[in-house]
Amino acid sequence: TKDTDILAAFRVTPQPGVPPEEAGAAVAAESSTGTWTTVWTDGLTSLDRYKGRCYHIEPVAGEESQFIAYVAYPLDLFEEGSVTNMFTSIVGNVFGFKALRALRLEDLRIPNAYIKTFQGPPHGIQVERDKLNKYGRPLLGCTIKPKLGLSAKNYG
Repeated sequence: TKDTDILAAFRVTPQPGVPPEEAGAAVAAESSTGTWTTVWTDGLTSLDRYKGRCYHIEPVAGEESQFIAYVAYPLDLFEEGSVTNMFTSIVGNVFGFKALRALRLEDLRIPNAYIKTFQGPPHGIQVERDKLNKYGRPLLGCTIKPKLGLSAKNYG
């Protein structure tokens, strides 16, 4: 792995008969450049530059059929400054993969090289507090879901 790779640790439960190495490689491929069909543009790009790689697999203690698959993703795979793009790529489609009985993202290491691509907020928390005239308490941002029986008034 490189210092600039995004590293993910997945808890993998392969389908019966699927070796852990194959399951780990499938997770790496499906969550990066892999697809279920032939894509004519694949020949136009060096996929080695973009594909995720399963670089280590270890058994989960006390869980006979579970393994931790460690996957490294090159930064070139991701749009700079986009958490949405990163998470969509890493966890978007892979959880429905047929070679796996279960999959869980356990850990994620985001390198400084990627973190530096985020601009951050245009101003600090004090500006938000001044706009809202709310001090001395946490600020909560959430989606109001009246279908759950809570009204906007309940959120204050």
